[in-house]
Amino acid sequence: MSFWTLESLRAAAGGVWLARGAGDAPPAMQGVSIDSRTVRPGQVFIAIAGPNHDGHAFVEQAVKGGSPLVIVERPTARLPDSVAVLKVESARQALVRLASAYRRSMPRLKVVGVTGSCGKTTTVRLIHAVLSQKLRGSAPLKSFNNDIGLPLTLLGAQPSDQYVVCELGTNAPGEIEYLARICQPDVGVITMIGHSHLEKLGSIEGVAAEKASMLSHLAASGLALLPSSAPMLSRYVPQDVLARSVWFGAEEEAELRASDVVSTERGVEFTINERVRFGVPLIGEHNAVNATAAIGVGRRLGLDDEAIRQGLLGVVPAEMRLGVQRLGAVTVLNDVYNANTESMQAALRALKAWHERGRRVAILGDMLELGAQTTEQHSALGQWIAHERPADLVILVGDHVQHTRDQAAASGSIEVLLLSDEEGVWDAIAGHLRPGDVVLVKASRSSRLERAIAAIEQRFGANVVVAPLRQPTGTAGD
Repeated sequence: MSFWTLESLRAAAGGVWLARGAGDAPPAMQGVSIDSRTVRPGQVFIAIAGPNHDGHAFVEQAVKGGSPLVIVERPTARLPDSVAVLKVESARQALVRLASAYRRSMPRLKVVGVTGSCGKTTTVRLIHAVLSQKLRGSAPLKSFNNDIGLPLTLLGAQPSDQYVVCELGTNAPGEIEYLARICQPDVGVITMIGHSHLEKLGSIEGVAAEKASMLSHLAASGLALLPSSAPMLSRYVPQDVLARSVWFGAEEEAELRASDVVSTERGVEFTINERVRFGVPLIGEHNAVNATAAIGVGRRLGLDDEAIRQGLLGVVPAEMRLGVQRLGAVTVLNDVYNANTESMQAALRALKAWHERGRRVAILGDMLELGAQTTEQHSALGQWIAHERPADLVILVGDHVQHTRDQAAASGSIEVLLLSDEEGVWDAIAGHLRPGDVVLVKASRSSRLERAIAAIEQRFGANVVVAPLRQPTGTAGD
C-alpha cells in the first residue's frame, strides 16, 4: 500500500478531516512542503506557524501551486472542493509523525545520519557526492538539521531511492536523540567534537554525550564512523555500537587515516591508509578528514574507490563555508556561516597554508552560544593566533573578540585591529586591504560578516570563479 494516500497520511499525522476533497479519483500526492512559494503539484502543504510567518496565511497560495492536501491547526478560508483539509493539534508535530512513518515504510532505504560540532553540512555534501556516483538518493540542499529540516529531508526521498543523507543539529540536550529517533540511521557519522553550543550543553563532555546520542538509534547492523580526534566519545557511545565502529581522521591511531595531505588554493589531496590517493576541491586540511568520513560511508555502501574518487572531485562547496572568491585583486575565503574555536582554527590554518603571495588577513567576529566559556574561548583563540601566526593582519569586529585581541596582540608579531560594529565599519575594513591580499572572513552567523565581503567587492571588483582541483593519481607512490 502506498504511503501517499489520504488515509495513510491521516493515520500517520493524526487529526480529523475538515474536508476530504471531491473527485472521481484520489489525488496524486508525493512529498511535503512548508513553503507556499515553492510548493509543487502533488505536494502536501503543512501550515506551520513560525516566529516570522504563519503558514495558515499562505494556504490558498499553496493550493494554487498544486497542493491537493493541506494540514492545518485551524480552519482557513474556503478552499476548492477538490482540496482535502486535515486539522491537527500541532502542524510541526504532524510533520515529525509523517517523517517517522515514512521512514518505517521504507526499510530498504539506507539512512546516513551526520552530526558533529562543525563540518556537518560539508560532510553531508561529500557523502552525497560520493554515493550519487552509483546509487539513487538525496541529501538536503541547506543546513536542514532541526525538527523541521530533518523531516523534510526524509519526506523528500523518492520511493525508489536507495539512500538519504540526513543532518542532525542541536543546541540543547536531547535534540540529537529526538532527531535520530525520527530518521533511524543505518550509518552514523560524527564529524568532530568541539566547543559549540556550550551555552546549553555546558561542557565539551556535554557536547560529546549529545552527539553520541544519535547512535542510540543506529540500526542493529549499522556502522558508526567516529572522529579519532575525540577518543572521549568511547565513554558515551553505546558499547554494542563501539564494537562496530570505525575511527577516522588524521591521527596515527585512526583505522581510516588521512595522511600526506597536500593543500593548494584549489583543494586538498591526501592518502588513505598509505595506499589510495584522493582529492577534493575544498580548501583546508580539515576537509581531508571530512572527505575521509565520506570515503568510509561510500565503502560501507558498496562503492569502489574509483567511484568514490570521482564523487569527491565533483562536490560543490556549501554556501559560506570556506568558499574561494576572487574579488578583483583580492582573494576572499568566505567562511561566515558559523564559528566555534575549532572551526576558527581550521579556517585560519587554511589561510596560513595559502600558497599565493600577498598578505594574509583575517577578519573575525564573535563566536556565540558559548555560555560561561565565552571569555575563555575567545581568549584561547587569541593565544592560538599569537602562537601560530596564521595572518599578517587580524581585524576583529564585535563584543567578545576584545578578549581575542588582548591575547593575539600580546606577541607583538601580528598587527591586530579591534573595530566596533557600527555604521561605516565595513568600508573601513575594506580600506585596510591591499591588492594581492588573501582574506579570511569568519564569525558566528548572527554577526553577518558577509557585509564585510560586500564592502570588499564594492572596493575591489566582482567575483571570479576559481578552477576546480584536477584529478589526483590513483595509488600512493604512482
